[in-house]
Amino acid sequence: MGWVSGLAIFFIIWWTVLFAVLPFGNQIPEGEEQLLGTQEETPSNPRMMKKAMITTVISVLVFGAFYLVTEVLGFSFSDFPQFVPS
Repeated sequence: MGWVSGLAIFFIIWWTVLFAVLPFGNQIPEGEEQLLGTQEETPSNPRMMKKAMITTVISVLVFGAFYLVTEVLGFSFSDFPQFVPS
């Protein structure tokens, strides 16, 4: 795997993990006055920097596992059995 394809795979993993991490820890403000133009369910403090850091750590772990399986152990998509007959 080249560095460009590795970077592309890491980018895809990062965005997928980000969407899984975004809902964690959000608290909907109750009784607070809402800003004009926001929905009722908008979190008061989304802590995006913390979520980006958590996403990066998880993505590095997932990418490391992917690299281990594909490059070190040598597994690929061609190793899976063919379910559709030719």
